[in-house]
Amino acid sequence: MQSIISLLYIGLGGFLGAISRWGLGNTIKKIFNEGNFPFSTLIINLLGCFGIGLAYEIWENNNNAKLLIIIGFLGGFTTFSTFAHEVLLLIKNGNTLYAVFYVILSSVLGVMLVSLGMKLSS
Repeated sequence: MQSIISLLYIGLGGFLGAISRWGLGNTIKKIFNEGNFPFSTLIINLLGCFGIGLAYEIWENNNNAKLLIIIGFLGGFTTFSTFAHEVLLLIKNGNTLYAVFYVILSSVLGVMLVSLGMKLSS
């Protein structure tokens, strides 16, 4: 039963995070009149990073809040916050080389795979 409740927390948070990303993204696009620079994605990802920093400290011992807010809401809002948190944890645990490697691999391979996906789909 606990796993079903966990899934409900994650699902509700994910739903709220995804619609928040959509709504806020559209609002930011109107404010900044996005042209060549993706301000909405940048702002949302930075807000997500701030949010995950707050959430991990505030709800450190509350598993349901972590499921709802960190995995669910922030997972639907942005996965960049998780990436940033993982990089920070690697650095805090003395694995700076792994952190640098993770940043480079994620950035370079991520762009390459988006490009590959676009080429394969056209």
